[in-house]
Amino acid sequence: MNRRNLLAISTAILVLGPIYALRAQDTKKPYTPEQLDQMLAPIALYPDALLAQTLMAASYPLEVVEAARWSQANPNLKGDAAVAAVKAKDWDVSVKSLTAFPQVLKTMNDQLDWTQKIGDAMIAQQKDVADSVQRLRAKAAAAGNLKSTPQQNVTTQPATAGGASTIVIEPANPETIYVPYYNPAWAYGPWPYPAYPPPYYPPPPNYGAALMTGLMFGLGVAAGAAMFGGWNWNHGNTYVNVNRATSISANNFNANRYPDGNWAHDPAHRDGVPYRDPALQQKYGQNRPGSAEREQYRGQEFQNQLRGGQAGQRDGAARSNVEQRAGSGERTGAGAGERANAGARPASEGRGGGAFNGVDRGQAVNREGDRGRSYGGGGERGGGGRSFGGGRR
Repeated sequence: MNRRNLLAISTAILVLGPIYALRAQDTKKPYTPEQLDQMLAPIALYPDALLAQTLMAASYPLEVVEAARWSQANPNLKGDAAVAAVKAKDWDVSVKSLTAFPQVLKTMNDQLDWTQKIGDAMIAQQKDVADSVQRLRAKAAAAGNLKSTPQQNVTTQPATAGGASTIVIEPANPETIYVPYYNPAWAYGPWPYPAYPPPYYPPPPNYGAALMTGLMFGLGVAAGAAMFGGWNWNHGNTYVNVNRATSISANNFNANRYPDGNWAHDPAHRDGVPYRDPALQQKYGQNRPGSAEREQYRGQEFQNQLRGGQAGQRDGAARSNVEQRAGSGERTGAGAGERANAGARPASEGRGGGAFNGVDRGQAVNREGDRGRSYGGGGERGGGGRSFGGGRR
């Protein structure tokens, strides 16, 4: 083997090695109980319905990003009014429902890697997710940190035959929902898994100072009509109130997808974001004949945005691939004058923390929809196409 070939192989190993390592890590499944507890710790004390709908929505991360952008552009809309305003959108009903809670969408968008992980766990290990939530709630109750408040009622349901008791969290007033914020290091008492410390995502600025102890509740949200989900704790699954979901989603909610009201992931809203588990890739058709190149491109684009956003959190000057293309006239080899005319924006003008920093949503969606068609990415969505070319298939 000559030196040129050796050099080429060495270069390939250096370049592709980290990618294959990341891919191997991403496809590791199932999540262990320790990993699930770590991931779910920030939201396990949410009211049951809000928790269920947050986890459902997490399985559609691109739609979460779109909804977060919409919410940011419409700051005066929240609660049932916001949900009514997005009724005609073709997002999943769970994503639409979260427009009632802009602070939840913001956390999910800012922590997109975490969002994808809890969504993938929800798809592949729903019963394990339910068990993790109950395990965490039991820890919080044992530590004396989970009790009824004026905002929510906490009750313990007795164990059924062969099962365990369950802790249920419901709004004190069904029409007014409060989103709790808390530091997991406080909420659950001594954390039993030192190798898997729980993340803490502080409340948004309008909630007040970051917490060290206690539960924090902002203003209640009039969102009773947006609550359509819940838990069958003894069976380890979530359910959907089909009538309420239909009223939220206008004419694009398919009740037939939810036999007996049980929630099921809808891959039509996934739009190429890769599943970590090869079995899920097979189940949901990401490796069907003729789609490999399209799915690989769109899935890799999502990962590029994700890594770009994480780099932006570490260094304010770092920018995602899409942000680098935010100047509509910029191309490889363009001169400084051309880039100035294109109106490229500095990273400091971006949203900060999200994986899609500084990208104007309307331009990005239209541009990516056009690019998706050129890559064979399916039909164009109403309203300018799906980011990363993700039209309905």
